[in-house]
Amino acid sequence: MLFAVVLLAGGLLAAGIDYRAYFEGAQFVHFLLGPATVALAVPLHRQWGLVRRTAGAAAASVLLGGLFAAATGVLIALGLGAAPEVVASLAARSVTTPVAMGIAERIGGLPSLTAALVIASGITGAALGPLVLNVARVRDMRARGLALGTASHGLGTARAISVDATAGAFSGLAMGLNALASALLLPLLWRLFGPG
Repeated sequence: MLFAVVLLAGGLLAAGIDYRAYFEGAQFVHFLLGPATVALAVPLHRQWGLVRRTAGAAAASVLLGGLFAAATGVLIALGLGAAPEVVASLAARSVTTPVAMGIAERIGGLPSLTAALVIASGITGAALGPLVLNVARVRDMRARGLALGTASHGLGTARAISVDATAGAFSGLAMGLNALASALLLPLLWRLFGPG
């Protein structure tokens, strides 16, 4: 993904093609993101019995992980003196892109910046997440999947699916639950506790 982004951006710059013009031509590919995201539910369906038995702990883990991810992004941005729009853009960096952009827009962030941050978080999580989990000695595939899905959404879920079916199922669950919880809670928490 990282190489594809770099190559595509370089190609657009070299050819002098405006991103908006490119995006208009790429609407079909953008449309296919929806069905691709829905397809992530297939491993979840296959592991449904295991998911159902651990639903409470999984939901609590995702909720706490999502809140922690949002809080750390916001606190780091505030600590570095970032502009309010940048701080708001960081709040949803661990949520899948379409939902994160909607959240950012609602709380005063920049949706395009949020999209870039979400992609960067996904790439980082997919590339380094398994290494960090190995160093932390997290062996349970359910926990590994929950961590990857919560922190690095679709790319983390794709990585989890490629490693283990159980990790993939729990990662898909985490990605969906984190998106739902963040869409409901972040705007409310931003109104109550947000800077400004």
